[in-house]
Amino acid sequence: MTLSFILELALSILLAATLVYCIVLERRLAAVRKGQDGLKTMIRELDAAISGAGASLRALKSAASSAAETLDERLKRARLIADELGLLAASGERIAERFDRNAAARPAERNASLPSGSVMHRLEALKAVR
Repeated sequence: MTLSFILELALSILLAATLVYCIVLERRLAAVRKGQDGLKTMIRELDAAISGAGASLRALKSAASSAAETLDERLKRARLIADELGLLAASGERIAERFDRNAAARPAERNASLPSGSVMHRLEALKAVR
C-alpha cells in the first residue's frame, strides 16, 4: 500500500463522515425550520389575541366611562330629590306641629268643625266598644 492510497482512503473516510454529518445537520435544520413555522403561526395567533384584548379593553373602558357618567347623573338627581324630600319632611313636621298646637288649644271646637273630627270621634267610639 502506497502512501497515496492511504491518503485517498483517509480522505474517503473523512468525506463519508462529512456526508453523514451533513445529513444529520440537514435533518436538524429541517426540524428547526418546522419549529420556526410553528413559532410564526403561534406569534400570529398571539398578535391577534393581543389585538382582540386591546379592542375589548377599549370597549370596556368606554362602557365604564359611560356607566360612570350615568351614575354621576343619577347621584346628582338622587341628592336633589333627597334634599327636596328633606325640605318637604321638615315643612310637614312644622305643619303637623302647628296642627297639634291648634288642636291642643281648641280641641272641642276644632274637632267639631273639621270633617275629620267626626271621623275621629267615630273611631274613638269603635275603640271604646271593642
